[in-house]
Amino acid sequence: MPLPATLARSDAPRNPEVAPEVVTAPAVAPPPAIRKRPPPRTVGTRVHGQPAFVLHSYPYKETSLIVELMTRDFGRVALIAKGAKRPHSQLRGVLQTFQPLSAGWTGKNELRTLTDADWVGGMLPLEKTALLCGFYLNELLVKLLARDDAHPALFNHYVATLNQLAHNESPPIVLRKFETALLRETGVAADLTRCTTTRAKVLADVQYVVEPERGPRPVLADDTAPRVSGKTLLDMEREDYQDPATQAQSKQLMRYLLAHHLNGAPLNTRQILIDLMQL
Repeated sequence: MPLPATLARSDAPRNPEVAPEVVTAPAVAPPPAIRKRPPPRTVGTRVHGQPAFVLHSYPYKETSLIVELMTRDFGRVALIAKGAKRPHSQLRGVLQTFQPLSAGWTGKNELRTLTDADWVGGMLPLEKTALLCGFYLNELLVKLLARDDAHPALFNHYVATLNQLAHNESPPIVLRKFETALLRETGVAADLTRCTTTRAKVLADVQYVVEPERGPRPVLADDTAPRVSGKTLLDMEREDYQDPATQAQSKQLMRYLLAHHLNGAPLNTRQILIDLMQL
């Protein structure tokens, strides 16, 4: 309990005619400021029942796989699936892309060990063009997301995007929305609604270029970046892609921005999609 401001001495005389001697309590130093602990790291923890999707997998030694998972609470994680290549492995039929899983793992290093994975179900499979679009999403996540960097909102957007593709919604529009959400969630998206030179709201009838690290500014004569109208930028902010001009300009803009943030690394599925759909 905190000390009172004054204390009566316990050995003071009990004569009622004599007031007890009063002494001032020593000043109590304030407690030291409590430092906030950083969020717990995922390395070295044991995880059970984590919602997840397979992004990518590749062989590891003779009978195992290394699996990249997109998880709800831990972001992108890399796990060794021991024995997953064996013909009778229970994991062999579970670790499929675009199907919701409940996963668990353990380990102290960046590459941990998958301990369990169960198929959850409840989503339609992707087919034809939608399937290729799904692989494009996965390639973006593998190349743009750092491992062990949680993005719960992006995970939810990924699930919604898979559902939209499975229900035959327009792939170009679905992909533009996801690309924009990905850049925002990873903290590299500029504000498309404010001109960087004036800080005023972009005007619908003005032509702009978007500097990847800063945002839109009016076009200059020697600009080589894609030119987009202010209307397109405002439409993208509202996720309104009904205007064919907005679809065409946003396609060029997102291709340009993604190339910048990928440092020029090619996207294999993007090229296939360009060839098939002219995205």
